[in-house]
Amino acid sequence: MSEFYTVGKLVNTQGIRGEVRIISETDFPEERYKKGQVLYLFHPSFSQPKPLTVASARPHKNFYILLFEGITSINEAEKFKGGVLKVRAEDRGELDKGEFYFQDIIGCEVFTDEGERLGAIKEILQPGANDVWVVKPDKGPDILLPYIDDVVREINIADKRITVYLLPGLI
Repeated sequence: MSEFYTVGKLVNTQGIRGEVRIISETDFPEERYKKGQVLYLFHPSFSQPKPLTVASARPHKNFYILLFEGITSINEAEKFKGGVLKVRAEDRGELDKGEFYFQDIIGCEVFTDEGERLGAIKEILQPGANDVWVVKPDKGPDILLPYIDDVVREINIADKRITVYLLPGLI
């Protein structure tokens, strides 16, 4: 069985011709939602993921509007509401050196350059200039680490281990 990664949540229908609204959860919407791309719909009412081929896609406000091949009415699209769209792991594509998928970073253990364990990354925020990694320590409040070269020293995805330098005043 393939491993799958979420690229969007199907939140509603759009119009009467079978289009759906997606809240995108991918850094590569142009690639993930391009015509001909196969996405897998995971929905509580389906026993297996349903493969859907993108017929058209366009950004609209905070959403993406997608139309899938073979879906021509609101009635057909309605049953997809609440589903999650995913891609197979092998379809994720290669990233450049120094780039990582969020799902590869979340769950990594974070250590200082002196070897002290800070906790595990539980989420990644994107407030603006740089990403912020939210570290959940064993006790105490979350630690917010900016994803900048001065702080993040080493990322080892294979070992799920990240080494950081704590700038003065960061914690």
